Amino acid sequence: MDNLTHSLTALALSQAGLNRKTRFATLTLIAGANLPDIDLVATFSGGATYLKYHRGITHSILGAAILATALGALVYFLGRKAPPAKKSGPPLDLRWLIGISWIAVASHVLMDFTNSYGIRPFLPFSGRWYAWDIMPIIDILLWALLILGLALPPLFRLISEEVGAAKTKPRGGAIFALCSMLVLWGARDLAHRRVIGFLDSHVYGQENPVKLGAFPSSVNPFSWNGVVETDTAFYLLPASALDSDVDAEHATVLHKPDPSPALAAASKTRTCQIFLDFARFPWPNIDDTDNGFFVSIQDLRFASSSNQRRGFVVEIELDKNLSVLSESFSFLAKSRP
Repeated sequence: MDNLTHSLTALALSQAGLNRKTRFATLTLIAGANLPDIDLVATFSGGATYLKYHRGITHSILGAAILATALGALVYFLGRKAPPAKKSGPPLDLRWLIGISWIAVASHVLMDFTNSYGIRPFLPFSGRWYAWDIMPIIDILLWALLILGLALPPLFRLISEEVGAAKTKPRGGAIFALCSMLVLWGARDLAHRRVIGFLDSHVYGQENPVKLGAFPSSVNPFSWNGVVETDTAFYLLPASALDSDVDAEHATVLHKPDPSPALAAASKTRTCQIFLDFARFPWPNIDDTDNGFFVSIQDLRFASSSNQRRGFVVEIELDKNLSVLSESFSFLAKSRP
């Protein structure tokens, strides 16, 4: 998930009651909810290196435990040196700080597991990716629910002060926000299962599916992008959980290229090896150029039949002797004419 969602969730956890357990609870929650993304430093070494290390060890069970414990201890150490609070509140508590750190970091890993990018929870022992596939990386509906739950109590408190009524507390709104997130997860999971059932019930080009997936939109929890792989092609098709089926006859068909020396040479590059370890539906495309060959491989999890831009793409340029001229990875690239 995006860092705004992680931060809003941390605020909701704080206002739900954790801010009453120890001093600096809210600070710890927000820091912990974003801490696993410390792997963003890999961006300085290029897109492929970032792809290799992002959602790696810092998003694993072992890494999350180390980060959480270190954060709790650091906040406690620095908190002891901070001046006393001017207002009454909970005292600094090491056990609660470490516990809250674990909750915050675990929330980050769990929320990242819900989307199609996925996580590798068993690093360094296993590099296998796991993903629930029910949430987009940026979910506008989830933003709205979290902001609504966090914003309504202050608004009601302001109104109550003006009319002289009893003040409202933020805890109810925070609990509403967190429960709404769980309900949204449940609704998206049911919709995802329904769409997967639709996709699996068809034959594509007289071939049975060998792999299929359904990936969510950022706005409508019932709208999905279906990807079906057969032995010879990929099929992209929109799907709605509110419909009774999908229109498999009008899917966008992306044929798999035949094995070739150019594709084999491109697949041996470092960038391509990193990408193929990550991609779930890699679709290669090979073009002849004046200098040799241009090979691109796209992960169709992040594609759409109506999208003019390509997401998660490796591009390799080869000369006529199959020597590599350039290699690159992009999270978002324009379609080649």
